[in-house]
Amino acid sequence: MSDLAERVETWMVGQMPIIQMHGGTSVVREADAEEGVVVVELGGTCSGCGISDLTAQNIKRDLIMDFDEVDEVHVKVPDTGEMGSSTVEGGRGGDLQYSTESSDHF
Repeated sequence: MSDLAERVETWMVGQMPIIQMHGGTSVVREADAEEGVVVVELGGTCSGCGISDLTAQNIKRDLIMDFDEVDEVHVKVPDTGEMGSSTVEGGRGGDLQYSTESSDHF
């Protein structure tokens, strides 16, 4: 995992505890400091949650504000609710499944 990915993971734990508190999960799928791109995937109860789009927008805005090298953030929000069985400490991680049917979701 890259230094940027590790820093974004740490940031997610500190800044977005609401995700875990509500049974959701998040995974940093990509963090490229040279390109300025971060891809975060939400899972668990984020699937179908009425505020998942708001959470995604907050993550996008805040990551760009808090990390000078980040210019573009994509947050994938699952539509299916399917989540892989492997998780890491704090209920984060795992192989998340998501749909690309909605144009609002990556």
